[in-house]
Amino acid sequence: MPDTKTVHVPHLGGTEAAYRLPEPYDPSKPTIVLIHSFMTTSELYAAQFKNAQLIDAMNLLAIELLGHGRTRTKSPHFTYWDTAIMNIQVLDALNIMGKVFVLGTSQGGWVAARMALLAPERVAGLLPLGTCMDYESDRIRRLGCWDGHAACTGSIDAWTAASDTPDFTLPANFCDFLVTQGFGKDCPQEVRSFWIRETQANYTGNDGRLRARIAAINLRDRDGLLARLSDVRCPVLWLHGTDDVVYSVSRGKVASCRRRPALLKCISSAQGRLSCPRFCEKAQRFSTQTVNRHQEV
Repeated sequence: MPDTKTVHVPHLGGTEAAYRLPEPYDPSKPTIVLIHSFMTTSELYAAQFKNAQLIDAMNLLAIELLGHGRTRTKSPHFTYWDTAIMNIQVLDALNIMGKVFVLGTSQGGWVAARMALLAPERVAGLLPLGTCMDYESDRIRRLGCWDGHAACTGSIDAWTAASDTPDFTLPANFCDFLVTQGFGKDCPQEVRSFWIRETQANYTGNDGRLRARIAAINLRDRDGLLARLSDVRCPVLWLHGTDDVVYSVSRGKVASCRRRPALLKCISSAQGRLSCPRFCEKAQRFSTQTVNRHQEV
């Protein structure tokens, strides 16, 4: 996790929130907060941090979720709502006071939505990527999404222990499964190897087991947001890869219809972890057009 820093925020009795801000904050440019997917880190957005066009146009701020990356908190339990509160406090701590755009991939998408619900005065627009605003229900499985209960329950049970586990490490086959789900079965071997190493390195020892377990519980047992989406008042650009095997395009269409105006853009042959030139172009265009509309009012 190169170039990652931490900042102290008060939520949950004290949290060291890890973030990545590749350039000094420039209040004259729009800011986009990047929220990563399950058991990844801010490194998910490495390509965006290397994109000179994006860096010139906006402030890029990636924040690592509770239970992920270098973020640590005193509380042994937390939810996605807690991460949303933490993210808002990170903005305050970094003196980013204007409205921001919030982009979230997979689980990052529902954290982004929670930020918009909790602090609508801080969010200029949402960019959910390959995500789902429902809970892990029979309804989403009928629409072609994965079975989150089947994917997580065995690991949650295996990571539940009555005593410390100093030698804990994530099984390589579990990490390989996550890579396949997020990046596709045909992703480049160097991508697969990197994320297996990155994930295993981040979840070691007793602390790693505890964080992995709570992260999986949060994913499996989260509350749905469909009934709340009408309260999201900012513009929404929903991006979804047609080859996403975790959350289907059909699910994205249903969720985006719950919030109007919301624009759904499908990216052909893209996986759940959208990271490509087309994504960069759409994200930059959305933020620029939204800012321009606000300035014209």
